[in-house]
Amino acid sequence: MALLEIKDLVVDYGIIRAIKGINMSVNEGSIVAVLGANGAGKTTTIKTISGAVKAKSGSITYDGDDIMNKESYKITSKGIMQSPEGRLILNGLTVEENLRVGAYSLKSEKGKRVQTMIRESLEEVYGYFPILKERKKQQASTLSGGEQQMLAIGRALMGRPKLLLLDEPSLGLAPMIVKNIFEIIGEIKKSGRTIFLVEQNAYQTLKIADYVYVLELGMIKTEGTGKELLADESLVNAYLGSK
Repeated sequence: MALLEIKDLVVDYGIIRAIKGINMSVNEGSIVAVLGANGAGKTTTIKTISGAVKAKSGSITYDGDDIMNKESYKITSKGIMQSPEGRLILNGLTVEENLRVGAYSLKSEKGKRVQTMIRESLEEVYGYFPILKERKKQQASTLSGGEQQMLAIGRALMGRPKLLLLDEPSLGLAPMIVKNIFEIIGEIKKSGRTIFLVEQNAYQTLKIADYVYVLELGMIKTEGTGKELLADESLVNAYLGSK
């Protein structure tokens, strides 16, 4: 069943058409990835889902509701959280203070107090990223690039998302750190969350993604399961880069 449905989406930046009528479907409990080179329209797509960029036409439906061009806070309140490109760590705050910022939208549910939910979310995040627990009192700005990426993903998880949006989680990271980040993304999926992933790292993405769309100049060049595209060496070399 599709949790997120994108139909005939068109996005313009002034006179530039960045997204040219794309269609995508994200099934509940899956990892769906969007791959492509710089300028392909990957980040524009994810920002349009989260409400940071407005679409010209088309539709975006989440869990049966129309969310296209809604305010970002309304989209977040529906259970969609984003780990942004560039991480956007809050300088001047500790690791744990950064994480707690991610829980701002939580509301008590099923008789459970918000503070209890925050405590449970912290335990979940620290389970995925033990290094963050070790450094929870440390200034977030002093973390390494890989640790800051873990913090950005953890902060998004603090809001207990049903749909987790990840924008370029491997950007600028060493290969071993990238491998670790992707392993953790796979673990997060096992918790039942749906993940929409925008990436340039083809090899690692194809290994964990259930379904993949390849964007080129704002259009879908090809699509298929991660296994199908991973087996197509000419496609990997031509559009997605090497391992």
